[in-house]
Amino acid sequence: MKTIGWLLSKMILLRFVMILTGISVFVVSLTLVTYSEEILKRGPGGAAAIAEYALLLLPVTASTFMAIAVLLGILLALVELSYRSELTAIWATGLSPVKIVFMLFPLAVIIGGMTFLIADQGVPRVTPKLIDWGIGEYGSKKAGAGSGKAIWMRADNDILRASGANSDATELTDIIIFRRGPDGKLLEQINAHKATLVNRRWQLEDVIIYHAENVKPNRIKRLVYSGNMRPAREGKRSGEPAEMSTVDLGYFIRNAGFGIKPVHVFETWWHRRMSLLFTPWLMIALCIPLAVQFRRGGAAGRLFMVGLALGFTFSIFEGIALTMGEVGFVPPWFGAWAPFLVYAAIAGAMTFKAETVS
Repeated sequence: MKTIGWLLSKMILLRFVMILTGISVFVVSLTLVTYSEEILKRGPGGAAAIAEYALLLLPVTASTFMAIAVLLGILLALVELSYRSELTAIWATGLSPVKIVFMLFPLAVIIGGMTFLIADQGVPRVTPKLIDWGIGEYGSKKAGAGSGKAIWMRADNDILRASGANSDATELTDIIIFRRGPDGKLLEQINAHKATLVNRRWQLEDVIIYHAENVKPNRIKRLVYSGNMRPAREGKRSGEPAEMSTVDLGYFIRNAGFGIKPVHVFETWWHRRMSLLFTPWLMIALCIPLAVQFRRGGAAGRLFMVGLALGFTFSIFEGIALTMGEVGFVPPWFGAWAPFLVYAAIAGAMTFKAETVS
């Protein structure tokens, strides 16, 4: 029995690696050809620039196509076994779909760990460098990156702007605070030359307060502002959850998103990142029961098409649920985990049916 599990794991892993490598190389090559002139201008020049940019793109590209590569790897292995009528021999040994799924669990853990590490460590490490290159879709992101750009925040009804901040985000310069009422109307504008965080409260210096009424502005040497205002640390002010590690997502969650985005956006992506660990196991649990229904060689094509349809509908559902979690229509955990739970239930039902068939 262990031999069968090892054989299946080896077949799936080999095809997964080949598919992921092929897709990643193709997409990266297409990007290099499309933006070759910009890469050569902004990089060190020559083949070194092309190679450097290609290496930066690889983690992002691999993370994007990891799930589809897992699905295709499983389906191709099962189709090959079905075509050679080896699936019939496997079921004849007395192995059930549940046993096969659990035999492949170590493989799911390995692939899930790879998926998580690439998304959680690889992508966040290369994204700042890609933004610095400013090519393609990263060109627009470059305009909002960097500590020297204006920082916008929100504290309750107040809108805040700072020209800059130190690396620890404990000192701000050239601050403007727009104090607003519950109806959104401007009540007063507070300008300050400098702000320093002391005991979780901001000490404003060289303050000028402009009132909505036509009265003379007030000039104050120092003023304490108690609003929940704090920018992110230097290098973490883009606020793009998909490009953050779980540590950074937790940092933003603990600080209410720093006013960059609502906190539920970061919570949704934190749950989404955790779900990556279990997605490969879900793909296995969906595909193995299909192998019982389409066990003979003549059904290999239907096995592949049905499995592919399940994988793509899961991907679509996942994108819709994630968007709903980001906009706040559903709780963050539900937006990230609902597709997994629904398709896990489908996998369970298919497995139960396959068990009765086998």
